[in-house]
Amino acid sequence: MSEHVYKVIEIVGSSKTSVEDAIQNAIQKASKTVHNMRWFQVVENRGYIKDNKVDYYQVTLKIGFTVD
Repeated sequence: MSEHVYKVIEIVGSSKTSVEDAIQNAIQKASKTVHNMRWFQVVENRGYIKDNKVDYYQVTLKIGFTVD
């Protein structure tokens, strides 16, 4: 078994559709500059209300990636 060292960053994703889409959006965008991502943790869910309806969802994530 290999031992790993991880770096953890915190990012926020958003979506007009769902919490799941907000998570996917955040991970896809981060993957353009962050490599070796291994896990994520949802730290906070929140959203924006407009005209008494959910307008969009925001999700704060911690993402762990292995250090080369």
